[in-house]
Amino acid sequence: MTKILLVEDNEMNRDMLSRRLERKGYSIVMAVDGQQAVAMAASEAPALILMDMSLPVIDGWEATRRIKANAATKGIPIIALTAHVMQGDELKAKEAGCDDFDTKPVELPRLLEKIEALLKCAGTS
Repeated sequence: MTKILLVEDNEMNRDMLSRRLERKGYSIVMAVDGQQAVAMAASEAPALILMDMSLPVIDGWEATRRIKANAATKGIPIIALTAHVMQGDELKAKEAGCDDFDTKPVELPRLLEKIEALLKCAGTS
């Protein structure tokens, strides 16, 4: 079962998205802030990370930079998830190290396409 690290501080979003992904056959582990995300990226070795950008403790931009700077976790694909879509946010996410970008509210079919494409590129699907 492919493991995904879902990083989301909003409990309702976390619950909804984790249940929908589990129904699609993914194993989900969850972090509620950026610091926990960095630690869990190393300890859980997920195949992919869904990273909320507006997080407590360490925001998603910095958490992504730290994950991509660590030799043990730099190869994990990261999809940025954000509700605050401003011009330049997608570029900012890519510059931080995100492999893709999606908006909230999540459109599951579109997100699943992105997940599958990145897992295929990483050779883990």
